[in-house]
This record gives sequence, structure tokens and C-alpha cells, in this order.
Amino acid sequence: MMHFLAKAGLAAMLTVGTLAGTVAPAAAQLNIIIGEPDRGPPPPDYRRVPPPQGYGRRPMRACDPRLAEDMARDYGFRRARVVDITPRRVIVQGWTRRGPDEMSFANVRGCPPLRR
Repeated sequence: MMHFLAKAGLAAMLTVGTLAGTVAPAAAQLNIIIGEPDRGPPPPDYRRVPPPQGYGRRPMRACDPRLAEDMARDYGFRRARVVDITPRRVIVQGWTRRGPDEMSFANVRGCPPLRR
């Protein structure tokens, strides 16, 4: 009878040990949230009309110096740089096949070339 109780006790200890080993990894996957869960961004407000395309950007009223330099490069200038900006003109200097040269653009939207 003593051998039977010893074997039953050993079997019970093995069972409890095995169950304890499997419960710990299963508990690690449990996500317990106390309080309110974190929420994402608020939903969009559909009552307002969305702003128009390009809203908040400054309107382009004059010739952008970078655009003038890019256009001068398209005309064949190398190392083009803006040297003067007046209310009427944007002057770009650079190098062409013939040497140093200058090109003028109107100081309005789109930078139309004035003379080469």
C-alpha cells in the first residue's frame, strides 16, 4: 500500500509540475487592459468641407530664382546663377560654348525669357 501511495504522489507531482509549466507561457500571451484602451487618431470630421488643393501655400506671383536658373540651364548655360533681381527682371549669368553670358527673365509667374 505504501508503494501505491508513493507512486500516486509522484504521479500527482509530475502532473502538477507539467501543468504549471504550460500555464506560464499561455499566461504570457494574455493581454490585460485596466482602464480605457489606447485609441488611434480621432475620426475625421465630415461636417467640415476639406480645404482646396494647395491651401496654405503662398501663391507664386513672381519669378522663382530656382526656376530661372533651371530655365537658363535648359537654354545651355552651365554654372547658372542669379546675379540680380529687380521688380521687372531676373538676371542669370553663366557659361555657354562661347564663354560667359547673361540671360534676363521677366519677374512674373512662369519666368518668360526676355533676351539672351
